[in-house]
Amino acid sequence: MACFERASPALKDILLKLYRAEKPMEIDHQLYEFGSVQYHIQSSASDPHHTYLSISTPLLSQGALLPDKLSHATIEMIKGVGSNAVDIVEPAKEGYHLTLRLNFSKIPRDKDSVKVITQISAMQAVIISYQLKEMLQNVNSQVTLHGMHKPIKLVYHPREPFFVIRQPQKIIAVFPMRFKENSDVIIATAFFQELMDVGSSQEWAKAPPCIWSPIPPPELRGETFEDLSTNGGFVSFDIYSRHVEGKRLDKTVWSLLNFYAYVKSHVKCTRGFIQRRMRKRLESLVKVLQKASSEEEEEEEQFGKDQDAGCNYMRKLVSLSKSKILKRRSYGVLSRKIKRIRFRIKIHGFGRFRRRWLRFPKFSSSMGYTKLD
Repeated sequence: MACFERASPALKDILLKLYRAEKPMEIDHQLYEFGSVQYHIQSSASDPHHTYLSISTPLLSQGALLPDKLSHATIEMIKGVGSNAVDIVEPAKEGYHLTLRLNFSKIPRDKDSVKVITQISAMQAVIISYQLKEMLQNVNSQVTLHGMHKPIKLVYHPREPFFVIRQPQKIIAVFPMRFKENSDVIIATAFFQELMDVGSSQEWAKAPPCIWSPIPPPELRGETFEDLSTNGGFVSFDIYSRHVEGKRLDKTVWSLLNFYAYVKSHVKCTRGFIQRRMRKRLESLVKVLQKASSEEEEEEEQFGKDQDAGCNYMRKLVSLSKSKILKRRSYGVLSRKIKRIRFRIKIHGFGRFRRRWLRFPKFSSSMGYTKLD
């Protein structure tokens, strides 16, 4: 089912729009909801007082085959629920289980109008819950029937059957749980175990006791292998007379019919929550890695700048040393050339003049020196 409310929110909005319209509206709208539920709303300006609502829904049946038509008891029950503004059209539109003719002029223009339209929007829930409600009303029946303890297989969705077992003082509802993904099995198993722990507490003592088991309960012995082959185990609820008294009957029936949808919703939300937490964790780790890599890049850039500066300095030193070496070499070569040029200059007769006139005189000292031993 699309939601856990009895009234379809989308259908309710459309009917309220038609009801509150100042002028007749031309509408031919088809609406689909989860669980193969289909609505067809028709309203014509030529017939402003009537709106036709056709409903197609999988019916709760005892067996593998789903019924094609509503039972007579269900039709009578719908007549009792509907107000003066609702009439059943027979036969129903082709492809649908029920067709209703709505007369909005008979709905009072007060606060009760929303209540009446809400009841009309919940007609699909009334159809699907009638059969199970009839079974639960007989929970305290003392009539002994042949095979009263034999499980009754109820099918709403072909892949989601559940069993109802009548006992002398209670009714046991057993749900075989099947999941496509292994991760869903883990999440659902943890949810079932927590559900048992909460149900056994003092605060929830009035709620139907819940039991989860990985193997089929003894009440399902003798059922087909296809019905007992699961990967999520079996969830059982014990329904006592206090759970079906007065207004509690509707709540109990609706909770049982929506149990599969509730578990799927819980598993889906939990999986989404885990994925969001994992994405956030991954983003935080990526930020840390990016920060570390940026710091490392900055250090490498700084090291590269320092290294480039050192290389430039060494290049300058090398260039300076080369210039000095070249200068020294050029100066040495020049000086040697000058010396060579100077030594090559000769003055004729200068040697004889130096030997004759440029002699140092010899001096003799009057003081004698004695060698000391």
